[in-house]
Amino acid sequence: MPHRRSLPALLAGLAVARPATAQQRLASLYMFIPAGPGGGWDGLGRAIEQVARGAGLVGNFQFENVGGAGGTVGLPRFVGQRRGRADSLMVAGSIMVGATLTNRTPVGLKDVLPVARMTEEAGVIVVPAASEIRDLRGFLDALKAGPGAVSVAGGSAGGTDHITLGLVLKALGRSAREASYVAFAGGGPAQAAILGAQVKAGISGLSEFAEQIRAGRMRALATTGAERTDPAIPTLRESGIDVVVTNWRGVFAPPGIRPDARERLVALMTEIHGLPAWKEMLKTRDWQDAFLTGEAFTEFLARDAQQTEAVLKEIGLA
Repeated sequence: MPHRRSLPALLAGLAVARPATAQQRLASLYMFIPAGPGGGWDGLGRAIEQVARGAGLVGNFQFENVGGAGGTVGLPRFVGQRRGRADSLMVAGSIMVGATLTNRTPVGLKDVLPVARMTEEAGVIVVPAASEIRDLRGFLDALKAGPGAVSVAGGSAGGTDHITLGLVLKALGRSAREASYVAFAGGGPAQAAILGAQVKAGISGLSEFAEQIRAGRMRALATTGAERTDPAIPTLRESGIDVVVTNWRGVFAPPGIRPDARERLVALMTEIHGLPAWKEMLKTRDWQDAFLTGEAFTEFLARDAQQTEAVLKEIGLA
């Protein structure tokens, strides 16, 4: 006779075999942001919270912001304090890749578990509304004449914003080492410096400055993508500067969690990504969909680290 299994045993087997889904509501999720409030990483974390809570996928969120040095101040804290905690995620991205290389930190993205790449965003170069620099040509002429006199605010040293300025200087025949780059731990402090005319210009993700641009408090000179993100703002490339830089952001789990726990976090982000509310969030924030999980995300991270290191060496930042 064929072997017969009891109903409880059969149901238990099916439960084990069923793929992890986010339909099993998470009671709480700790979201670690290794940057100050108001920046792109903080914005992504808050967007995930808004969509997940709206869909009933997560009951409660707890946020912690620890800014500094492109995320390299907060990263060891996340690794050390949240090890083995399957209810935790950290937001990070390309800025941290550059910062760990520039600062030669012992702890990097290799010490956390990739969950999902979520977004990609072009940067924007801005000046205060009252600036004597009226357009991109004026900014480029000022940089070419004397980079040290053109202070530019952005994210942490070695990050995407810093790389963008270095590549622009290189395209103008100057050295990236001549840049007067003023690094800030988050988008909020950088905005304040620009609006207060403490610096001549600023570089950040378009979403971080979009509100100030729309309100007329900042003037956008150019974006850094391959194509226009905003129809009203030209790209560097179409303006004659062959520079394309985009900023990806994603989420990572702490080391030491079980494979099935990691898969549950991947399933959660996959479900969030598929919701209409997330698609609307991308549109509202001017973010590009760059969703990637699994081995594809792991391979992307390895390539990105190699490419970022090559660029930093080329422009003298590493």
